[in-house]
Amino acid sequence: MPSSAPRVHPGSFLTLHYRLAGPGGDIINTFADKPATLTLGTGELSPAVEQRLLGLQEGARAQFEIPAGEAFGERNPEMVQWVARKLLVQMGDPDETYFVGDVVQFPTPDGLGQYAGAVRELGADKDGDGKPDAVLFDFNHPLAGQPVTFEVQLIGVL
Repeated sequence: MPSSAPRVHPGSFLTLHYRLAGPGGDIINTFADKPATLTLGTGELSPAVEQRLLGLQEGARAQFEIPAGEAFGERNPEMVQWVARKLLVQMGDPDETYFVGDVVQFPTPDGLGQYAGAVRELGADKDGDGKPDAVLFDFNHPLAGQPVTFEVQLIGVL
């Protein structure tokens, strides 16, 4: 790889393949699909992951072992919350059926973005309509509090 190849710096626009994995396996892996494109510093990757990209040259391939809690923070028990079905109906499809393990997208309060929660438990069906009265969601990142393997292949750096 020529030394004149562009290097990653804050604000770089990147085309890359990457893989994020925890102890349970891959959370995301683009190597078998089309590459991802993103701009450093826009929050698409965690700051700990972005930090490891800085200085890498276009064409580089690297793997990093990130210590538990550094990539996506520690698990926060306050981010595991029951959400009433009434609120779920207001925020989405009233006929939605939830299953443990589902990941559900929610709008941010300003309506400009989204965040996700994983279904951990279904509440009781007190009114007998076959739907839980509340759903327990975990809003922590799936890799929060875990060691993370970050593998990257930089295809393009602008």
